[in-house]
Amino acid sequence: MRDDGGGGRLLTRLHEWDVAAYRAIAGTSTPLLDEPLRRLSAAANYSRLSMVVAAALTVAGGPRGRRAATTGIASVALASATVNIGAKLLTRRERPDRDGHGVILERHVPMPTSTSFPSGHSAAAFAFAAGVGHEWPKASIPLYLLATGVAYSRVHTGVHYPGDVAVGSAMGFGAALVAGLLSDAVRRSVATR
Repeated sequence: MRDDGGGGRLLTRLHEWDVAAYRAIAGTSTPLLDEPLRRLSAAANYSRLSMVVAAALTVAGGPRGRRAATTGIASVALASATVNIGAKLLTRRERPDRDGHGVILERHVPMPTSTSFPSGHSAAAFAFAAGVGHEWPKASIPLYLLATGVAYSRVHTGVHYPGDVAVGSAMGFGAALVAGLLSDAVRRSVATR
């Protein structure tokens, strides 16, 4: 099929920029960051970091902490379902070729078998931060820093293109917005009974 519109050219151009950014990151020597970012990327598997923080908020944060933890975890669940059941199946973008782009071996984490776009780790990390922030804005500040680290680590370790993590992060924000609105609606409903 021939592409007469600009949509195909735009997608091609975005992919070229994405690959160029990926290569630039792969080609930058950062020996002091490689091991910490590799560990951070692995620690974020299955939203383990968010679960640990949610447990701490539940135990030490009082009622506000419990609300923040609940909304944060609900946001992660919504983001993960949207990304992994919806978006990844629709887009089918292949994972980057780490070896072909020269990603340093010491940065490697196991290459996921799922498709690349969007990043589920980024979506979950930002969903948790934004979900917590809906209930407790000050508590979310370090979580946004952690989410940024998780998102960058996925590119640094070579398992995602920068565009994957940018869109995944945005989807996480969107999921947290929906989860926060649902949380508010449930609280109002319970209060009026």
